[in-house]
Amino acid sequence: SVCERDSVSNFLYANTNMRLKLPITCFILEIILIILFGVLVEYDEETDAKKWHHSNHSQYDNDFYYRYPSFQDVHVMIFIGFGFLMTFLQRYGFSSVGFNFLIAAFALQWATLMQGFFHGMHGGKIHVGVESMINADFCTGSVLISFGAVLGKTSPVQLLVMAVFEVTLFAVNEFILLSILGTKDAGGSMTIHTFGAYFGLMVTRVLYRPNLDKSKHKNSSVYHSDLFAMIGTLYLWMFWPSFNSAITAHGDDQHRTALNTYYSLAACTLSTYAMSALTAHDGKLDMVHIQNAALAGGVAAGTAGEMMLTPFGSMIVGFLAGIISVLGYKYLSPILESKLKIQDTCGIHNLHGMPGVMGAIVGAVTASLATIEIYGNGMEEVFPDVADNKRTASYQGAIQAISLAVTLGFALVGGLLVGFIMKLPIFGAPSDASCFEDSIYWEVSSKKLLDTSKLYQLISEVWELNYLLVSVRYLGTREVTRAS
Repeated sequence: SVCERDSVSNFLYANTNMRLKLPITCFILEIILIILFGVLVEYDEETDAKKWHHSNHSQYDNDFYYRYPSFQDVHVMIFIGFGFLMTFLQRYGFSSVGFNFLIAAFALQWATLMQGFFHGMHGGKIHVGVESMINADFCTGSVLISFGAVLGKTSPVQLLVMAVFEVTLFAVNEFILLSILGTKDAGGSMTIHTFGAYFGLMVTRVLYRPNLDKSKHKNSSVYHSDLFAMIGTLYLWMFWPSFNSAITAHGDDQHRTALNTYYSLAACTLSTYAMSALTAHDGKLDMVHIQNAALAGGVAAGTAGEMMLTPFGSMIVGFLAGIISVLGYKYLSPILESKLKIQDTCGIHNLHGMPGVMGAIVGAVTASLATIEIYGNGMEEVFPDVADNKRTASYQGAIQAISLAVTLGFALVGGLLVGFIMKLPIFGAPSDASCFEDSIYWEVSSKKLLDTSKLYQLISEVWELNYLLVSVRYLGTREVTRAS
């Protein structure tokens, strides 16, 4: 009956109403952050006025002038690149960009504390500067990768809860790899991409919705939404060399990392276009492949980017990453959903998961082949323990492989536990019929929610009418009528 439908509608609205849930969550989290920053955080030596002017040096020796350009690029990737890449859903653009903005703003603050606690404690204080800003953005990137797996199926409160736990686990995993094991992972193939991907996949597995078909018609793109998503792709593609090289050592290390990523991305793009056409029966390109798989070369070059991978080696890595990613979107994603019940909205397994694992393997192999003849004195910066004879190159390669296993373990177990926490009904998740819909959490006018299918049908009819009018003009009414 009408009354029953209204009662169900009111219940669903009450459950997803963020009038109190979101403000309370945001205020509590931010107040806690402000208190913790007040107690624990202070400027580092290159940011503090008294400490910086205590010694004689040029103002331009400050690390700001070396790192800030890279930070700008990484920051753009986080807020514009990731945000717009996820706008492909036809009625979820506000949420894609808006929730990306919310999660990133919180995560970078929380990451500053968590990473500082494990990496940057000096006399009981966390020192912050431009490098800590970059590292916080890296951690945020991992959370946004996981966001891609649950896109359209979660509330903003759920996403903030996920960010709280994921940032903490990210910092622990990063500390184990970089500080305890001595792993090299400048571009984050393991710490950022692999961790974020498999954490997100496990979360979305726990949050599996057997009746998601009720929103199936909204889990798709239209012409303009794909065009917006392509904006995100291009920003990510252009700035990925900065992402991978942002915190590497100054000089040849940073230069080499950017160069390796540059060529890997270029080769990946060509193989992506090739595979997209090859896997289609009609030979037409799929925008999903171009938007995502063309970026896999940047992911795969992350670990080995600062190593002597060589330009042609980088191109091979990117070439293979593009092939693997397209095949994943075309064939593996449907299997994961039907057999393993993993509903991966953005296909993060194909862009970040498999290329991230591939990057980790490439890093392990490249590290095991490192020699003084190849690196010279540069060995001290790339593999300091190998240069000091504390470990052999083959042992370093084994450490890289072990680090991949550790990362997968943290991601899978952590995602499993956090997924069950996010499943609690108090967080206002949308119903199966309300997924992939902006109007659940955003003020959206009815005009903005115009049914795009009807719009395109109208445009098609206009074009057909225009064709008939032109035909009448050139062929005459009788021929056109007969042809019709």
